[in-house]
Amino acid sequence: MDELPDQLVWEILGRVRKTVDRNSVSLACKRLYELDSEQRISLRVGCGLDPANEALTSLCNRFPNLTKVEITYSGWMSKLGKQMDDQGLLILSGNCPSLSDLTLSYCTFITDMGLRYLASCSKLSALKLNFTPGITGCGILSLVVGCRNLTVLHLIRCLNVTSVEWLEYLGKLKTLEDLSIKNCRAIGEGDLIKLGPSWQKLKRLQFEVDANYRYMKVYDRLAVDRWQRQWIPCENMEELSLVNCIISPGRGLACVLGKCQNLEKIHLDMCVGVRDSDIVSLAQKSSNLRSISLRVPSDFSLPLLMNNPLRLTDESLKAIAQNCLMLETVRISFSDGEFPSFSSFTLNGILSVIQNCPVRELALDHVYSFNDVGMEALCSAQHLETLELVRCQEISDEGLQLVSQFPCLCVLRLSKCLGITDDGFKTLVGSYKLDLLAVEDCPQISERAIHGAARSISFRQDLSWMY
Repeated sequence: MDELPDQLVWEILGRVRKTVDRNSVSLACKRLYELDSEQRISLRVGCGLDPANEALTSLCNRFPNLTKVEITYSGWMSKLGKQMDDQGLLILSGNCPSLSDLTLSYCTFITDMGLRYLASCSKLSALKLNFTPGITGCGILSLVVGCRNLTVLHLIRCLNVTSVEWLEYLGKLKTLEDLSIKNCRAIGEGDLIKLGPSWQKLKRLQFEVDANYRYMKVYDRLAVDRWQRQWIPCENMEELSLVNCIISPGRGLACVLGKCQNLEKIHLDMCVGVRDSDIVSLAQKSSNLRSISLRVPSDFSLPLLMNNPLRLTDESLKAIAQNCLMLETVRISFSDGEFPSFSSFTLNGILSVIQNCPVRELALDHVYSFNDVGMEALCSAQHLETLELVRCQEISDEGLQLVSQFPCLCVLRLSKCLGITDDGFKTLVGSYKLDLLAVEDCPQISERAIHGAARSISFRQDLSWMY
């Protein structure tokens, strides 16, 4: 090893991906130990960091070129030793001059003071906080004031972040490209308007409201009404995910849906108030769309205060079929309270998307309108590679037997489908057409019946969902 040039040794170390293997290699000789210390740029630690601050100091001294650090205390108990606290973030900021990406998960001892220490990390561009209850909006504001190159910010279950001045400050910086706010109870749809000029730079937005917290209250229409009708510069948005949001006609997030001309992926999950006009406008602007996921609320999950229940129809799907000619992934789901007669999408609407777009992955959950006729139509789906059917009770053995005629299908997943029995797999057994067949919680299907129906088989039977 002593005779090998440094560049070659660095190349060897670079191909060792697993941390446990890197640790073993570094103990082989002094030279490998030193080169590994210089080359290691990422570090992930957790409950084993004990005593936390002392161990973190040692790690920072050994690996001076760290750029990415993840600290997670998932599953932590007091008997595992004290967690890292604000002093630990002071150690990071003082010993990791190249730190650019930091993730803190379940760090319950971190407070605003720790974020103030991080504000001195001038190269920090990505910060992800997952369940850090000691942090408030003041701490985040102090951090974004110091870290003016922040492009990625994720806040997940940060329950005490109530003020949003930091959001307005980030908007003025115009550096943010990836924003994720999930289940932060004090932050609502109306607060997103504070992003201001940063909307123009934003490429990825994930916004999720805590459904349990929201549904315990009366719908706060004022929070949405604060966001008046206006032009939102979000032409660079590539990925948009909205969960449990209120979509108010002509304002708020409805303004965003019709402006994302570079959108490639959209996920709308239980968003109340989405209209056909919103999806049509989205489809007409987003010709680059490659993935769409819609989980539609049932009539029974809509708030009682809304006199006219809103429901997406085939008009939305036909607009997608006509305009989104690069669409590869389609996921459609109805909430658990949906009944067959209430389904908003018909078979014709779903098939229009499949027949006009190069769909490679199709997932249907609780879609009662999809039946054996729909399975027959998939026999002409030249691009379909993955099919997932969950609680699609109108599909029978006859429909499943048609899978052997699907041109390119290689992955099939079935879950909670009541109408399919062992007989449905007769044409698949021995053909090995499928690379993967996964069957979960289907009461009339046995593990014996699917043996030999694919190169790889996954089977699980838990019928508790039926009772």
